[in-house]
Amino acid sequence: MASLASGWRIQRRVIGALMIRELLTRFGRENIGFLWVMVEPLLFGLLVGLLWRVARGPEEHGVTIIAFVVTGYLPLTLFRNAVNRSVRIFSVNASLMYHRQITIVDFVFVRFLIEMIGGMMAYLFVGVLLIYLDLFPIPYNVGWLIAGWVVYCAFTFSLCLVLAPLSEMSDVLEKIMPVTTYIAIPVCGTFNMVSWVTPGAQQFLLYSPLVNGMEMMRHGVFGPSVTTYYGFTVPIVGTMFLLALGFTLCRKVRRTLVVE
Repeated sequence: MASLASGWRIQRRVIGALMIRELLTRFGRENIGFLWVMVEPLLFGLLVGLLWRVARGPEEHGVTIIAFVVTGYLPLTLFRNAVNRSVRIFSVNASLMYHRQITIVDFVFVRFLIEMIGGMMAYLFVGVLLIYLDLFPIPYNVGWLIAGWVVYCAFTFSLCLVLAPLSEMSDVLEKIMPVTTYIAIPVCGTFNMVSWVTPGAQQFLLYSPLVNGMEMMRHGVFGPSVTTYYGFTVPIVGTMFLLALGFTLCRKVRRTLVVE
């Protein structure tokens, strides 16, 4: 038990140090510094919501258009940033592998954790702001909102854990990943709900863990004013499978990683 507690303390210090290093490398000490991790998704979410408001009017399918777009686009920003930043992550940080306390999984976890915290801060800030402006409903069920966010984040992290080692094995992944994240938008549930599509398409979309997480979040926000479909089986099975695959690939890449 004592060794476990000691290992946990060391791991916390490693994660904390890597987070500080990553934040300083990305944002520096100028302007608002690390707060950009929140401002970036916040600006994107608000601007896209305003564009949809101008193009489609104040409501769609009985919900406020700005609230609907924001609840979809902020998680999408987390997904896109986390996935894109997991590419070639081991090569960039290979010099840190001299420290035996640091593992290659730590690199993926730290970058994802930063994106997740930024997304959570942006979600909270924009939610409070839009509620004050009467453009966002008070969440119907905070528990389902949190559950959906956890499901969405867990699957995103497991996917990053697979893509990170794969990007070290092939340079092609680095080139196609930015395009792939945009192509994946229809199966992320960002700008549509399962109840809006045909029954055949509904069955297809529910095989996406991201769609299930998004539907949970929107049930937590909008409640009975929207019809939602979701389940836990697909997200849990998909996440566990990718985690197992990701850890296996990371172990394989670690054996071939050249530390300079």
